[in-house]
Amino acid sequence: MVLEFMGKTPCEYMIWDVLPVIRKELVCCIVHNFGLSQKEAAEKMGLTPAAISLYECHKRGIPIINDENIMKEINFSAALIVQKGETVVGSEICRICKLINSKGLQIIE
Repeated sequence: MVLEFMGKTPCEYMIWDVLPVIRKELVCCIVHNFGLSQKEAAEKMGLTPAAISLYECHKRGIPIINDENIMKEINFSAALIVQKGETVVGSEICRICKLINSKGLQIIE
């Protein structure tokens, strides 16, 4: 039996539409607010320098988050990632994703 979805499931929406935006905001915060190079940010985030470049050039994660409280949480997470590195990235992204989901925010281009 094959299940067909007319639209995206909530998890698909979060993975395809929200996750890239969260990563972009984290990357921009790490590079701009904490002064890390793209290479250093890539190491902290567990991404490639090429991915960091795409986020910074706004070719990936294009929409922006217009919620001040979510952005404060992203800044907090960025500071934690700079301090502790890749080991906290997954849990911090998950935490932010849950916050966005609990607020019912939609990421719109």
